[in-house]
Amino acid sequence: MKAETLRTVSLLFTTVCLAACAAQDEKQELSTQDEVQAVRDFIDVRELAELDKMPTSGSDSWKAIGERFLIYEGRRAKYLVEFNRRCHELTDNTRIVADKRWDSNNIRSRFDTIRGCRIHQIYALTEAEVAELENIGEAPGSRN
Repeated sequence: MKAETLRTVSLLFTTVCLAACAAQDEKQELSTQDEVQAVRDFIDVRELAELDKMPTSGSDSWKAIGERFLIYEGRRAKYLVEFNRRCHELTDNTRIVADKRWDSNNIRSRFDTIRGCRIHQIYALTEAEVAELENIGEAPGSRN
């Protein structure tokens, strides 16, 4: 009788562990969707102006916001860039893809790429909007 009870408890424990792992994966996926929705809501609420292109130079940099957006920091201004799809290349520094460019002085939406990912839309940002986007998805007071 004890061996049968032990098997039942083991089976129940294994089932609970597998269910917890599956729930964790689902929770992370929802988190990514929530982050994308939060940025899109930010764009709508702030009524950000969509641009066809943004000027570039050799000293530009960028900071990823999840896998669909990044903040592009040019010499004179900052921009929010949205990609057509999830851009895993933003966090995967081992795979480098050449960027396609129509113009060496500008990056254009719908034509050019950053790290191999096609740009869907570009929005102009103020410093206050950049600060808000960098903290998107964090609870107030979570950074000390």
